[in-house]
Amino acid sequence: MAALLVTALPPARAATGGFEIEVNKTARLLIVRAGAEVLKTFRVAVGRGGRGDKNMRGDNKTPIGTYRVVGYNDRSRFDTFVRLNYPNVKDAYYGLRNAVISRYDFDRIVAALREGRTPPQNTALGGAIGIHGIGEETPEKIRIHDHLDWTEGCIALRNADIQELKRFLTLGTRVVIRE
Repeated sequence: MAALLVTALPPARAATGGFEIEVNKTARLLIVRAGAEVLKTFRVAVGRGGRGDKNMRGDNKTPIGTYRVVGYNDRSRFDTFVRLNYPNVKDAYYGLRNAVISRYDFDRIVAALREGRTPPQNTALGGAIGIHGIGEETPEKIRIHDHLDWTEGCIALRNADIQELKRFLTLGTRVVIRE
């Protein structure tokens, strides 16, 4: 049975290794930075829900905002899964304001983030957002990955690329997702 290790660190204690990840959804790029220096760029696929911010579970959009790496699963059906701390406070605020989540869920999300825990993954905002591989790499999957945004809201890389990316990631690494 494959277990997902989900451990969260408060940003103040996060050991980021000095790297930051930037995802540009429109350009379909993931950029690894050390300060202003670009160390590596990867081609990615993002959510098939199209442009815009993730608003709720099932919209198939990749969220926009600043997140942190909070866990890893090296036995994922997508090769490796790197969990992000989605939903963040911004996501919870807009979810509450737009009546997608209740005040109770908002408070649970904010409390978890404040305490350095992974936010609840079972609200109407959805969860299990991360960076992952594509699983078994068949010619058809590679063709789809190279030309289409196909995920349910995650950021996907080829398997060799997610393995290379892992060397830049630690718990707490900052991931900025932009349109």
